[in-house]
Amino acid sequence: MNSLMCYEHGIYAVDADYIRSQLAAIHLIVANGRVAIVDTGNNESLVGVLAGLEALGLSADSVDYVILTHVHLDHAGGAGAMMRAFPNARLVVHPRGARHMADPSKLVAGATAVYGPAEVQRLYGEVLPIDAARIIEASDGLTVHLSGRELLCIDTPGHARHHICIVDRQSGHIFTGDTFGLSYRELDTDGRQFIFPTTTPVQFDPQALHASLDLLMSYQPAAVYLTHYSQVTDVAAKAGELHRLIDAHVDIAKREKNAGEDRHSRIRASLAHLLVDEASQFGCHLPPAEILKVFAGDLDLNAQGLGIWLDAQR
Repeated sequence: MNSLMCYEHGIYAVDADYIRSQLAAIHLIVANGRVAIVDTGNNESLVGVLAGLEALGLSADSVDYVILTHVHLDHAGGAGAMMRAFPNARLVVHPRGARHMADPSKLVAGATAVYGPAEVQRLYGEVLPIDAARIIEASDGLTVHLSGRELLCIDTPGHARHHICIVDRQSGHIFTGDTFGLSYRELDTDGRQFIFPTTTPVQFDPQALHASLDLLMSYQPAAVYLTHYSQVTDVAAKAGELHRLIDAHVDIAKREKNAGEDRHSRIRASLAHLLVDEASQFGCHLPPAEILKVFAGDLDLNAQGLGIWLDAQR
C-alpha cells in the first residue's frame, strides 16, 4: 500500500506507482472533507488513491474534482477509472484536452506512435472514456471552488499546448504538472532538490515554456508540486535554473540539427552529459550510472521532443 505524504494546508501526495516508485505523484487537496485530485497516473494508481482517502478518513464520495494538468497518459491515463470510482467528481482539463478525455482513441494512438502498442497496453491498459457532461473545460482564469477553497487554473503551454497549472489560493502554492520540470527525490542532496527540464515528444515550445515559468513566478509561490516528483521549494532559484537549462537543451538541439540519422542518439548523448555534469556540480552523491538510470526514460523523451521541435523550425 502506498504511504501518504502529508504537507501543510491540507495538501497530500500519493505515489502513482507508475513504472517505479517515486516517478509520478498524485496530489490531493482537502478542504472541509472535500477533495480535489491533481493528475491520475494510470488505472492501477487508483488503488493508492483509495488507500490515501481511507487513511484520511474520507470516502470516494468525498471527491469533487479530478484535475488534469495535461492529457499525456502518465498524468491522465487513470482519469477514466477514477471518474468511475468517484461518482460525485467532475473532471477539470484544458479545453484542448477535453475531447481526448471524452474519446481517448487519438490520445492512445499518439502514445502508441511513441511507445509501441505492447508498451502502451502494459503501461495503461484500457484508457476509459469519460462522459462529456462531467467534464469542465479549464480555460485560462477558470476558478473551481472546493468547499470554498479557490483553485485557479492558468494556461501554461511550453511542455504541451494543453497544459494548465493550478494555483491554490489558500496556500499560494501551485500544482505544476510538467511545466516546472523534473525533480526526483533520489537526487536530493544535503536537503537540496535538483531540477531538470522536461520537453515532450510532440509539442515542446521553449519560448512558451519560458513565458509559462515567468507566469508561475509572478504568483511568488513558496512551494510547487511536480508530478515528477511532488513538493519542491526554493522556487525562484529553481526557476532560474530551469530557464538556463531549457536554453541548454535548445543549444544542444541546434548543434545536432544536421546530424542525419544519428541526430536522436547524438542529442540524447549530449543531454546525458548535461544531466551528469549538472548533477555533479549540484553535489549529487549518486554515481553517474545511477543518475542516468533515474532519468533514462526522460532523456529519451527529451531527445524526441527536441528532434520534433527542430523539424518544426524548417
